[in-house]
Amino acid sequence: MRDFAYARARQLDDTFHPTGSAMILAGGTELLNWLRLGIAEPEQVLDIGGLDTLRGVRRDGNAIVIGALTTLNEVGENPIVVSAAPALAQACLKAASAQIRNRATLGGNMLQKTRCSYFRAEEPLAWPCNKRVPGSGCSARHGHHERHAILGWTDACVAVQPSDPVVALACLDAVAEVADREGRRSIPMAEFHLTPEESDTLAETRLRPGELITGFRVPLSALARRSTYVKVRERESYEYAFVSAAAALELNSGIVREARVALGSVALKPWRLTAAEGALAGQPFSAERARQAVGAAMAAARPLGETDVKVSVATNAAVRALELAAEVA
Repeated sequence: MRDFAYARARQLDDTFHPTGSAMILAGGTELLNWLRLGIAEPEQVLDIGGLDTLRGVRRDGNAIVIGALTTLNEVGENPIVVSAAPALAQACLKAASAQIRNRATLGGNMLQKTRCSYFRAEEPLAWPCNKRVPGSGCSARHGHHERHAILGWTDACVAVQPSDPVVALACLDAVAEVADREGRRSIPMAEFHLTPEESDTLAETRLRPGELITGFRVPLSALARRSTYVKVRERESYEYAFVSAAAALELNSGIVREARVALGSVALKPWRLTAAEGALAGQPFSAERARQAVGAAMAAARPLGETDVKVSVATNAAVRALELAAEVA
């Protein structure tokens, strides 16, 4: 680990560096791993943990506003989130362990990097990884990739984004609020991350240099209230998802007015099944119709060999999430 300067931000303006040269420290549960593995070697680390203006959950008009420094446990246990956006509450409480959730922030969770073992190797790297050394190759492409992508991948990278809450946020049409010294803007969470198909440089998000996530807005709607999150993992406690799914439904006398379905751990971004959403809209809801719609949407999947099973697991997870959403009172 190389030496770096450390500073604490006393106000939001302290975080705005025109070149993004300072690395942000929030909860630290991910950044410390980056430093240890050599993934990041910042010249300066800026601690924003004291910015209380970036904490908390509140209603604001027709949306829930969540500060970026709000911890996963605080989001998952908040009564507003539990009642108005249950998929997000469930996703937060299914992430990591209780100890980590007490420290990890919602904003930081969005920015965690892939769990690909080739990428997470300690230096000196024993295998090529384009995300660590651009142009060196992707070891997982023809190596061990049973937990890797089935959608949105290219030969440059076949990894997946591991966040749980991001899947729920994408499903619920949430937006990230970001800021820099030039001003503020919003980024839809379904578009916040980038796949290798969308970025030749393997950029991971749409954040610009120097931008900081300040919070999230989740629409208050009948759709969000009838939502749920399903996580498939090898063990029930503190394990990353093999596949996850978030679903939301607005029903009127059994007819689907609107539907949302998003998959996690299948690509380097949460993957919205927009074709399935469109196929369900205007139809009476049934498990059989949900399976048909999801199955048709999953025809776009491109499994890598070891990931063949992910197609059926993802299909089943999405259908189960839709069934559970339909049962929400």
